[in-house]
Amino acid sequence: VQLQAFGGGLVQAGGSLRLSCAASGRTFSTRTMGWFRQAPGKEREFVATITSTGGGTVYADSVKGRFTISRDNAKNTVYMQMTSLEPEDTAVYYCAARRAAWGISLYRNEYAYWGQGTQVTVSS
Repeated sequence: VQLQAFGGGLVQAGGSLRLSCAASGRTFSTRTMGWFRQAPGKEREFVATITSTGGGTVYADSVKGRFTISRDNAKNTVYMQMTSLEPEDTAVYYCAARRAAWGISLYRNEYAYWGQGTQVTVSS
């Protein structure tokens, strides 16, 4: 499984961005997907996850109500709509996939496949 994340950029505080992550292969629709982020000098942290069907989502408290994860299995793509962005959201954002048919997880070591990351910078 190869993942490619894009859509990052520079935005002012209060602004919005939509990240996308395109996956290769035919098993995308069977995989839980997640977004993580890593700020300079910090560990990679969980942001959001979505079940294979899109019927279930979990968010980190820090982004709840501001970020929305979604997916389009026909396009092998997972999205994250980010609104009301804050300088603290500045980080490299990574999409990740679990092994086929595995459920939701908030832990980065339980994701088997990772994209290359896309930089999000929020200016104050």
